[in-house]
Amino acid sequence: MLSRVAETIYWMARYMERTDGMLQVMRTSYISSQDDIKDFSWKQLLNTYGSGLSKDEIIKIEKDTPKVFDYIILDKMNATSAFNNITQARENARAIQDHITKEVWQCLNNYYHFIREPETESQLRNGDPVTAIDLLIQNGLLFTGTIKNTMTRDEGYTFLYLGKFLERAILTVDIIRIKLNEIEPEEFKLSEARELRYLLYSLFGYEIYMKTYKGNFSTSQVLELVLYNNYFPHSVLYSLNQLNKYFERLKPESLPENYEELEFLIGKSLNNVKYSDLEAENLKMVNQFLLQTRKDLIEIGNSFSRYYFGNT
Repeated sequence: MLSRVAETIYWMARYMERTDGMLQVMRTSYISSQDDIKDFSWKQLLNTYGSGLSKDEIIKIEKDTPKVFDYIILDKMNATSAFNNITQARENARAIQDHITKEVWQCLNNYYHFIREPETESQLRNGDPVTAIDLLIQNGLLFTGTIKNTMTRDEGYTFLYLGKFLERAILTVDIIRIKLNEIEPEEFKLSEARELRYLLYSLFGYEIYMKTYKGNFSTSQVLELVLYNNYFPHSVLYSLNQLNKYFERLKPESLPENYEELEFLIGKSLNNVKYSDLEAENLKMVNQFLLQTRKDLIEIGNSFSRYYFGNT
């Protein structure tokens, strides 16, 4: 497979996975805001997804929910908005139509047109944003299901899932940091911290958590699920194991030196997570671990770009 085709498929998957994660955390945060309308702030999300905003601009809109929704989801001038992620994924899909199925293309094209509909924009800005986000998320789930059910398990599929699980690992780390940083340090030890519940909702993990831990709620168990549980599809460890599995499929077609470089980086990140020994109630320690894990994941992404896609 040509490196430019592999890169286009890989980034299509990353854009779509990023969109799904952003929409779910926006949905959960909006519901959370209804419990604390007066004091709720979007600052943590804007710090993560508002790379084009200055500190003063973040302060100006951090409590203005319609403006935050407009900026993070719809703003065509925000390079990291959900709208621009979907647009870029669609452009990537258009460029590689010979390597994806007609059903995948149609699904992504429909998603693009749905987010551009005036009714969708009106719901997000002035109506019921949860309903609008739910419909957007459903389009993302349809895209995922269409890929699983129509695409052949060839090299393109491998690069697609490499992009998907690398992006998912980064998203999970970001969402954990967003939700933990919403907790006041003196409240972090409280096992009933509301933000921990919303962290689970943001990662589609609340129901799984309640079934796994029989309704017993604690900080250490929440972090155990979202970081280390290899059966939870949004945990960091699960994502890294999947990344490693799909990467191993590239070995026969890879230059040995390129493969060994990525193999080392993925293995290092995987082992750093798998064998970490966190004190769950030490917020500073958890944050440092998450920052280092994110740095390792970004390095993996940069190395894919360098060694497999020919970018310098």
